[in-house]
Amino acid sequence: MYARHAFLTIALVAAAFSAARGETASEIVRRADEIMRGNSSYAEITMTIVKPDWSRSISLRSWSLKNEFGLVLITEPERDRGTVTLKRKNEVWNWLPSIERIIKIPPSMMLQSWLGSDFTNDDLVRESSIVNDYTQTLSGDSTIGGRSCYKITLIPKETAAVVWGKVVLFISKDGYFELRTEMYDEEGVLSKILIADKIKNIGNRTLPTYWEMRPVDKPGQKTILEYKVWQFDVPLSELFFSLQNMRRVR
Repeated sequence: MYARHAFLTIALVAAAFSAARGETASEIVRRADEIMRGNSSYAEITMTIVKPDWSRSISLRSWSLKNEFGLVLITEPERDRGTVTLKRKNEVWNWLPSIERIIKIPPSMMLQSWLGSDFTNDDLVRESSIVNDYTQTLSGDSTIGGRSCYKITLIPKETAAVVWGKVVLFISKDGYFELRTEMYDEEGVLSKILIADKIKNIGNRTLPTYWEMRPVDKPGQKTILEYKVWQFDVPLSELFFSLQNMRRVR
């Protein structure tokens, strides 16, 4: 009982401190989401998949609009060139040029690996929902890589179609970008950790350009995303994110 009372006291003090600064947990999360996305963006990314006994790299081009539309094109290696993943709100499709077919990802496959990496199909749509599908609570302060951070716990709303039982964000106070994300399953067990690093001025913003996803139960395995080009507020329309454009985009 004492431990529960102490935890509640700490949480209330943290919430009061945030309120004194005029920021709630939901406002901090929304601000971080806006900084990471802008109204629209274009990026060129190298994804490296690391396993205990092998690794491989994939070159990607990525477009996004608001927080509901995304399209990712593989440009290298040659055997995967032209493969496209399209996200429209909470739905995901893949275009596979080798068989000339568009495949919609059903809800039962949302936790499957994306392109053989440690990211899942659900990870593609998770970011569009962290503002609206979760209740955000300021859980205190932390320090990541020498930077002071807000620690914010996200609990899914009852009506939300999400797979994680809890998500914990560590958002820097100086730049409002995520430096660490912890994803817990429905049993409260830590499943994956996403770590950000190599903070640079890119796309007229200061952001992490290196992202590393680590599955907790698979030592020696990780997936790295390195942003080479990152541009914001580029001219895009919803028509770009169509099933027809999956076949044409280059």
